Amino acid sequence: MLAAMGALLALGVLLGGGLGLAAHYLRVEGNPIAGEIEELLPGSNCGQCGFLGCSDAANALAEHSANVTLCPPGGKTLAAALAEKLGVEADLSAMKDTGPMIAFVFEDLCIGCTKCAKRCPTDAIVGASKQIHGVVDDACTGCENCAEVCPTGAITMRKETATIQTWHWPKPELSLAS
Repeated sequence: MLAAMGALLALGVLLGGGLGLAAHYLRVEGNPIAGEIEELLPGSNCGQCGFLGCSDAANALAEHSANVTLCPPGGKTLAAALAEKLGVEADLSAMKDTGPMIAFVFEDLCIGCTKCAKRCPTDAIVGASKQIHGVVDDACTGCENCAEVCPTGAITMRKETATIQTWHWPKPELSLAS
């Protein structure tokens, strides 16, 4: 019994040490700019940009093979931050910036098919099969994936309602009184 335990301990130490050495000597250095860009992106991996996730989008941006306006949920503010980070000029006039949008389910139209919940990248849609669904506002990124697949049109996108965490004092308008 003690011999078996000793053999397993020795095997564990040997294999663990081998993995530790391999991790140290065979590590692959990533692009540090891609990591910084990925921190700027929303991280919802919604796929609206055409890439599989925010990590792939960050790598494409770091290699300058993608435009800084690729992220619709980020809007103009994210595009401006990405342009500043990468040191490029960006034409933001063509971008539509509707502000933060959140999915809303019309309960009288929802049939509980769960197609929307399967498409949601952030699991913001709650509900079960053949039951009315709802949206967790804090988790919704406004990617519109759920609205595209809803067979009854029960899901629409609405502007995010202002809360204490999202409300900002509006800038006063400059009035030129004569």
